[in-house]
Amino acid sequence: MAGVKSIDGGAKWYTCRERMVLGEAPIFRASDSTLHWVDPLSEPARLYILQVDESGSPVGEARVLDLEDSVTVVCFRKDKPGYIAAYYQGVCFIDEQTGKIEVAKEIIPTDQRDILRFNDGGVDAKGRFWLGEIDKKVMALGAGASLDNYGTPKGRLWRYDPDGSLHLMIEGGIISGNGLAWSPDNKTMYFNDSTAFLVWAYDFDLETGSISNRRLLIDRRTSFGEPDGMVVDTAGNIWIAMFGSNRVMVFAPDGRHLKDITLPARNPTCTTWGGKSFDTLYVASAMDRRLNANAEDEGGHMFRFQPTDARGQPKYEFNG
Repeated sequence: MAGVKSIDGGAKWYTCRERMVLGEAPIFRASDSTLHWVDPLSEPARLYILQVDESGSPVGEARVLDLEDSVTVVCFRKDKPGYIAAYYQGVCFIDEQTGKIEVAKEIIPTDQRDILRFNDGGVDAKGRFWLGEIDKKVMALGAGASLDNYGTPKGRLWRYDPDGSLHLMIEGGIISGNGLAWSPDNKTMYFNDSTAFLVWAYDFDLETGSISNRRLLIDRRTSFGEPDGMVVDTAGNIWIAMFGSNRVMVFAPDGRHLKDITLPARNPTCTTWGGKSFDTLYVASAMDRRLNANAEDEGGHMFRFQPTDARGQPKYEFNG
């Protein structure tokens, strides 16, 4: 796009001992300066925990825990150890020491595992956990494929509250639910449908957890890059890992494309703010598994970018 500044984000920051298939869901914990993320498509699925020193450099190698099922997003729990997470079929808790999964709520029946699965999610400022589904049948058609012979995608968006109650927030129409984030004033929720190349904005009621007034914020259907995981900075700008584009794209709250952070990995997947002052952007990535993939591609490792003009805040924690 003409007039958009492009910034070199640098080479990979942390090299995984075994290259990840799909790095996802980075979260940073300031209390012990650790970065956590998952690879839901490795065999077995894995959880990574990496110590980071005061300069922002990795301390040794990440601790890697094998998981019993595919986990696509993890979030910290408030005043409790471990994580809340989306596993293949629903909501679970994960023990940080062992990787053991405790199912909290199965949502997708086992006989529908070939139709639906969970993907990205996030926690809002009231400590409620949101998680979106993938319609696997549509995903198999490929990004941008015609749905004329399929009908409405079956993916949904759910909210799981600290009291254990489950709420269906969007009943269908989602191909690949991704990248949940909220504006700094908690009045707007952003939600990506990666495979549809769309980013939606909703009015968000913090007290009730309701969403309304959906409008299209960013449309990539005639451009390139699938909007994947994202975060918002303190000024309200949206930083989106654009799968298939070698970049993190930055947008204003009104959807204007502001700048790009380019990376030597075709498939950035998800972002998080970290560091002592939350002025560092950590970016997970996936391998480029195409037959014609660039041999120099650094996907499947972790990246770090330190902007000079932006910072974020910690991701919210589940209050249950």
